[in-house]
Amino acid sequence: MTTAEETSTASVARIRRAVDPAGSAGRADAGRTDTGRARRRLRPMPAFVGTSLAFVAVALAVGAPSPLFVLYQHEWGFAPWLLTVAFAIYAITLLVTLLVAGSLSDHIGRRPVLIGALALQVVAMLMFLFARDIGWIIAARAVQGVATGAAMSTFTAAIVELAPERHKKLGATIGSTAPVGGIALGAFFTGLAVQFVPQPTTIVFVSLVVLFVAGLLVVLGVRETVTRRPGALGSLIPRLVIPRAARAEFVGAIPLFASTWMLAGLFIGLSPSILSGVFHLDSGLLNGAIVAVPPAVGATAGLLLTRAPARRTAIVSMVAIVIGIAVAAAGMAFAVLWLLFAGAVIAGAGFGAGFSSMLRMLAPLAPNNQRAELFAGIFLVSYIAYGVPALIAGELIGVVGLLPTALGYAAAIALAAAVALVVQAGRARVRSSSPASIIKA
Repeated sequence: MTTAEETSTASVARIRRAVDPAGSAGRADAGRTDTGRARRRLRPMPAFVGTSLAFVAVALAVGAPSPLFVLYQHEWGFAPWLLTVAFAIYAITLLVTLLVAGSLSDHIGRRPVLIGALALQVVAMLMFLFARDIGWIIAARAVQGVATGAAMSTFTAAIVELAPERHKKLGATIGSTAPVGGIALGAFFTGLAVQFVPQPTTIVFVSLVVLFVAGLLVVLGVRETVTRRPGALGSLIPRLVIPRAARAEFVGAIPLFASTWMLAGLFIGLSPSILSGVFHLDSGLLNGAIVAVPPAVGATAGLLLTRAPARRTAIVSMVAIVIGIAVAAAGMAFAVLWLLFAGAVIAGAGFGAGFSSMLRMLAPLAPNNQRAELFAGIFLVSYIAYGVPALIAGELIGVVGLLPTALGYAAAIALAAAVALVVQAGRARVRSSSPASIIKA
């Protein structure tokens, strides 16, 4: 090599080092870093289980404050209608968030939305922990509603997508039963704390903060299941868009969603007041138990019936709700406590089985990049049924009284379940006459 060539080669080398100081070694290090990051991701089954448990924690926090509301009222002496506001503000903020951000994770990914939602849950729990009056509680419920609205459809979609291939149906079932079972656990454990712990609010909300921090660590460790795509800002425009393939099934499911979540609203929103006003019982344990029974039985029924035909399960579940709510109404009308609990068990089984069966039918009808949008629509309808009737009932209590309001609420649930029964039976007949269109769920 000549001197000129050597000089040229040296010059090129210096330029390359200036532009890329790390050179190939840097690229190799980057490759090793990417590999290291991949290795630090949770394996499929731990990621699936951990994400499911984080979702349960979100629902657990939904049920946890309910048994404390009566305690707050005794301590702070505020008007009873403010309890209804505290209950309803959560549903309202959740609904608004579902409309605005329900499909955001379809565009930017599941992990960023879940990280933000869980961090906001920590803020809400700290607001509960340091609350000094009902205004703090209402504000905390509003923040919790935003966090839960962002998490609800995203967690449900992520669980289905993270489920190992042989557990996809289980993923859809867990997505539907986790909110139900979590509410039950939250209400029951809070009831125990109220009954047996000197400072129940401290242990409840500190425990929830710990759970949400653990959930954040899990989400940081799971893989992303969605490829980013444009349209994130456009997705924040309030709207309800159901994927075309799922629309007919979704419309047919509306009465079922209404009946199941109206049932949840009755027991979560009004049952502590019913125990106090109708049965003249003041027990934190009983308050937690009556709130917990329907969702606990519902979650169990949903999990046990995972392999049962989804359409048949939906039909039978509506029969269970009609029978169960009639038994519960008789318990309220005649002040027979065991009848109220028996009705809660029967109707609760219908709640969990019916809701999970519809999610099993709907989940396969949406592709990954539209699944959060579908679940946002499902939870939007569900939480309207959960929150709006309870808010109306709270207003009616002051006008017509607690017992007539509760019995009217029960009648409305039975009517919605009867309509759902007719619709699902009709769709079963249509499907049976057109085998090519049967959905395997």
